[in-house]
Amino acid sequence: MLMSTSTIPPAAVNAAVCRAISRIAPVWPLQDFVAVNPFLGFANRNLTDTALQIGRATGARVVMPPSFYAGLIEAGRIKDQDLAAARAELGPLSCLPLEPPAIAALACSVGEEPAMERSPSVAALAESVTRVAWEQIVTDRLSAWAAGYFDQGQAVWSSPWQQLPPFAAWKAEARRDRTASIWGLPGFRALVQALPDSAEATIHEALHRLGVSELALDAYFDRLLASIGGWAAYARQLLWQQELRGGDDETLPALLAARLTWEVALLEGLDQPQLRAAWAEACATLSEPPGAAAKSEPLALQTLLQTAYERAWQRDLAARLDHKVSPAGNRPRPAVQAVFCIDVRSEVFRRALEAETREVETLGFAGFFGFAVSFRTAGAATATDQCPVLLAPQYRVGEAGCGHRHAAPAGPAWQAFRRSSVSAFAFVETLGLTYAGKLIADGLAALTGKAQLPETGQNLDLSAIPADHRAELAEGALRGMSLTRGFARLVLLAGHGASTRNNPHARGLDCGACGGHSGAPNARLAAAVLNDPAVRETLAERGIAIPADTVFAAGLHDTTTDELDLLDTARIPGTHADDLRRLTGWLARAGQRCRAERATGLGIEARANADRAILARSRDWSQVRPEWGLAGCAGFIAAPRVRTASLNLKGRCFLHSYDWRQDDNFSVLELILTAPVIVASWIVLQYYASVVDNRTFGSGNKALHNVTAGLGVLEGNGGDLRTGLPWQSVHDGKRLVHEPLRLTVAVEAPAEAIGSVIARHPSLQNLLDNEWIHLLTLDDAGQVQHRYRPGGEWIAFETSRRDCSAMPELSDAA
Repeated sequence: MLMSTSTIPPAAVNAAVCRAISRIAPVWPLQDFVAVNPFLGFANRNLTDTALQIGRATGARVVMPPSFYAGLIEAGRIKDQDLAAARAELGPLSCLPLEPPAIAALACSVGEEPAMERSPSVAALAESVTRVAWEQIVTDRLSAWAAGYFDQGQAVWSSPWQQLPPFAAWKAEARRDRTASIWGLPGFRALVQALPDSAEATIHEALHRLGVSELALDAYFDRLLASIGGWAAYARQLLWQQELRGGDDETLPALLAARLTWEVALLEGLDQPQLRAAWAEACATLSEPPGAAAKSEPLALQTLLQTAYERAWQRDLAARLDHKVSPAGNRPRPAVQAVFCIDVRSEVFRRALEAETREVETLGFAGFFGFAVSFRTAGAATATDQCPVLLAPQYRVGEAGCGHRHAAPAGPAWQAFRRSSVSAFAFVETLGLTYAGKLIADGLAALTGKAQLPETGQNLDLSAIPADHRAELAEGALRGMSLTRGFARLVLLAGHGASTRNNPHARGLDCGACGGHSGAPNARLAAAVLNDPAVRETLAERGIAIPADTVFAAGLHDTTTDELDLLDTARIPGTHADDLRRLTGWLARAGQRCRAERATGLGIEARANADRAILARSRDWSQVRPEWGLAGCAGFIAAPRVRTASLNLKGRCFLHSYDWRQDDNFSVLELILTAPVIVASWIVLQYYASVVDNRTFGSGNKALHNVTAGLGVLEGNGGDLRTGLPWQSVHDGKRLVHEPLRLTVAVEAPAEAIGSVIARHPSLQNLLDNEWIHLLTLDDAGQVQHRYRPGGEWIAFETSRRDCSAMPELSDAA
């Protein structure tokens, strides 16, 4: 037995475990799939330091290879002024040249960067000694246990230990698992049997037996958890959910303890001098700080080039915003005000609707419309959390009658039989031609069908929300979207969702602000509350007078088909029948405009019927790219719509309506910067990471996905749970369709007010100071005025006023 020369204090071990957990970003199950920033645990570090630590743990890259940026330089996307600005940010100690031409030449001359060298582990060293793929075996065994333990009804035979705490459940299964001995590792089950009963005690004992020093803990824990990174991320989500409610969860320590147990088993069970010697040397390597490589030329160059790339995009955005905007003046009352989610896909539809008629004014607001609720549809077995995952639902709301219990349908058992590994082939074999009708129907639906709208025939039961709270929610929503006066006769609240078939990641196309669900319930709920006479009476007392003839209506924008259907129209008074009729026509024609615009990007030939082709994609069970989701997202603009209404932003910007002149105490500004901006940064960084290293941060080839435990996907028939986006979500088979950029936020508000908000929120300041988010201010004319610099400094934004070209598409070189 290899013993350490000193015992690590328990407090130091526990602190290191907590640090390791904090560096793991959560991943939500498929039924609630939302975009998550995989660098969430590194918000207090810059890109270079993050690249070093993640590379050490996973071997992943966090920036694109030099050839990617070289192509952008050669194409003229990145200019000398961008390189000069990025070089200035690195400071005088950088090992790189000072002049842009020399930087460009260096970028074009450097080959592909070498792969990051991962920190050692016993499993990895054992592979080189025994020629057995121990690391893959360990990952597979822990993944198989997790899939059974966390199964949400997919497995026919689920784990018999699901009622036990996670570490106890793992021990119970591992004591019976003969895989280790089959592969030539004796004593594994006896070791597991002798372990302490708690994960904490097992971690302490394992470290002692492995001889790991205190200095090595951070690197070693990161390395081990990265080997089961998908399941660690799922466990982090379980902890996240508990933390929102003031609780705790022990799954992540249990996973770490199980992974450490395998390390001890391999070191002691194989009992090879060569392995022991290699591990002793590895322990010394793990104790070395990673900072020395931070100033290395390759990584410094890539960081500089990434910053220059983002500067170039900001320069293009600023040039587009540098246009003359006619004063709003006394505009006539609009016939309709349509409020859309800030989702980048809404930008395309808003622009199309405004092009269809000048009688519609559009606004942008978070798609849950400020109603953080858990919603249950009548007849549904469970409720869904209809709010961003940053929040906990405040109320449990449902449709009238959802409290009644119904007989359980045969569907779940039927689906279990159909999906089971032992009956999947027997399923088709048994049914034979009787199943052909189903397959043919699915195929024909792709050609002729239309996605089904959610059922909205039931009345909403608002009794869970106290009357005074309804008024507060209504006021918060209206002030949050800067809609406190000038109401139209009809105000449309348009939630959004997506319709696809045979798509495990379908929820990733739904509303991120609604926790990966359709925004229809939130739109319906908000409309019902805002139409409540008692609520309106209270709002009037608070300075928001809604005219008696203003009616709020709910709608659902299907982002896959660009159809926008009105919901609960039977509850709209007859006085507004003509308004509804006209709006329905405008929405239909705007949808056609959107489909025509999106057709080229989806590879639909110009001579094809775009409407028919796009509608077919939503019903085609073989389609791996029913829509592009939020691919291309890069910017966030919080300003009055007049600043962007005449611009084609190509579905690349989140658009939040905001008028700081109506925000007396800047509370709305604070909400925007600490909630929607954070959610948008999560989305942008998930897309970013899924591009720069899809192997680590994405979920690989969609065609190879297998749903496991009903909550995630494996790529193939084993391995770790995959996180992030499929490669098909960011690449069209020939080139990237998403540019890996960090989020650029432009806010029309005084810099002093923005700075005051930042100073009150250290987590936001970390994101800005480490440039995970770039922040610009707009002046009263809507032009970019200042740039935020780390430390709270505001500097003048300089851009070429001559460069007013449209936002460029991603070059072929990219």
